[in-house]
Amino acid sequence: MNNYENMLDIEKLNEIANENSEKYLNAKPFAHGVYDDVFNTEVLSEILTEFEVAESEWHSFDTKYEKKFQMNKEENFGLYSKSFIHHLNSAPFLNFLEKLTGIKGLIPDPYLMGGGFHKIPRGGKLGIHVDFNQYKKINAYRRINVLVYLNKDWPEEYGGHFELWDDKKGTSKTKILPLFNRMAIFSTTANSYHGHPEPLSCPEERSRRSIAMYYYTAGDMGEQRSKEHSTIFINENGKEDDLNRTSFSRSIKNKIKKLI
Repeated sequence: MNNYENMLDIEKLNEIANENSEKYLNAKPFAHGVYDDVFNTEVLSEILTEFEVAESEWHSFDTKYEKKFQMNKEENFGLYSKSFIHHLNSAPFLNFLEKLTGIKGLIPDPYLMGGGFHKIPRGGKLGIHVDFNQYKKINAYRRINVLVYLNKDWPEEYGGHFELWDDKKGTSKTKILPLFNRMAIFSTTANSYHGHPEPLSCPEERSRRSIAMYYYTAGDMGEQRSKEHSTIFINENGKEDDLNRTSFSRSIKNKIKKLI
């Protein structure tokens, strides 16, 4: 079968949703699930080869809380990457997410605000945070994050674990190694603290690579905060630091305003 026609295994997705919906909702520290070998490995390998094609189009983030690169312009994606992302925004995948999470009326984001390709170099990180809760461009509330990892031959000592915290000080946490063809899904709420806080210790020539997709609802804000906010990071003292209060985020916010 042509790999373009084999982006999603609907039967496998339905099986995951049917067998894991209760586990997902009851997971600690908050609703989430981790699933391996969900996608066609040949497809993901092709995406991996496309990852570096538009090297000059990466947007760099370099602050006290994050050191990473992101690319979300569809015109810069390769054919496999573009098709795969379209499938993750399609009705069959939305149906899977609704069955798994119990959240109805999900809306994808074709603009990939904050999503798309993510790349973290050696020494990079993404501090513990809660995500922005409202998206004015589509007039909707953030509800689900989906992360697909693309890291082959990734031993534990490289680090890059995705962490889920139960509170601002991480008294209890879940750590997920970002292995190739591993998908992490979680529900975004006012207290879904998550990130990759430890600096990456992979070799200089390697990087932590992933695809990030975000999903929304229009009329139901779920367990999000009623007051609109951007990404809120947790500082070294366990206090919340809203990026709106930093000069860096003000420039980003202005860019977002131009888009919406």
